[in-house]
Amino acid sequence: MEDYVQGGLLPATLPSSFRPMPPSSPDDVIPDHCADAAAEPAVDVRDLVKEFSTTAGTLVAVNGVSMQVYPGEVYGLLGANGAGKTTTLRMMLGLQRPTSGTVRIAGFDVAVQPIEVKRRVSLVSSSSGLYQWLTPREIMLYLADLYGVPDEEAAARAEMLADLFDLRGFMDRRCAGMSTGQQQRVNLARSLMHDPPVVLMDEPTRGLDIVGSRRIFEYTAHLRQQGKAVIFCTHRLDEAQRLCCRFGLMFRGQLKLEGTLADLQQRTGREHLTDMFLDLMPAESSMAARLTVLQGRGDP
Repeated sequence: MEDYVQGGLLPATLPSSFRPMPPSSPDDVIPDHCADAAAEPAVDVRDLVKEFSTTAGTLVAVNGVSMQVYPGEVYGLLGANGAGKTTTLRMMLGLQRPTSGTVRIAGFDVAVQPIEVKRRVSLVSSSSGLYQWLTPREIMLYLADLYGVPDEEAAARAEMLADLFDLRGFMDRRCAGMSTGQQQRVNLARSLMHDPPVVLMDEPTRGLDIVGSRRIFEYTAHLRQQGKAVIFCTHRLDEAQRLCCRFGLMFRGQLKLEGTLADLQQRTGREHLTDMFLDLMPAESSMAARLTVLQGRGDP
């Protein structure tokens, strides 16, 4: 590894001390501070709106969302399924055009400079797959080529990431013959091949067991330590409370609450994010309220 650093093959933003991520307890990944808000935001979302036409009329999936995420910060974009989280991420990636509002990634406007944005962002999703007949090395070098990473730098970065994610034992084995956990590690490694300053994570722990989920926690802590701006999108509020510096709670397309955990605790009088979110829901949305209505009607 030192040879790659001394030869100048690793990018300057990656330190020479990289090693495979050590086992850690869940408490080890809790952030102790947030990024410096005086810095320029790596993600700058202003008054974002997305409407869809349906047979029943206009559906407003995202309604006036604004947020800023800074280098070295893990921002939890939280809410129930259907709250508008994934639609917001898709607009950040340039995969959907907003009805109105703007998104800037690392200073580039998604609507005006989509290619420059894609060079500076990576997506980690529970639905991401791998080319089953390629090896991890081939996938990583292929993606580096797509992003225009020079060959020597790409080869060095693949070696560094193989050490970081402990891929050495299967770097040259076809993905079709790998376990779910091994494929997950390759998926995480490939997301860093172009060294993006912004990483978007869409429900990354969905379907994973406790070991796989813990690996996601360690990966997220690693990104934060490297100064990446991370948006961690999930409906699992307990996970977010352990990982994130700041939180944005979405409900029916709107960002209802935003701040650090301490800020939100002071504003809501609640200790846990789950209780804060449930307070956002109207009374008629709860099962207890619906049962009361049914019982009042005399329904069985």
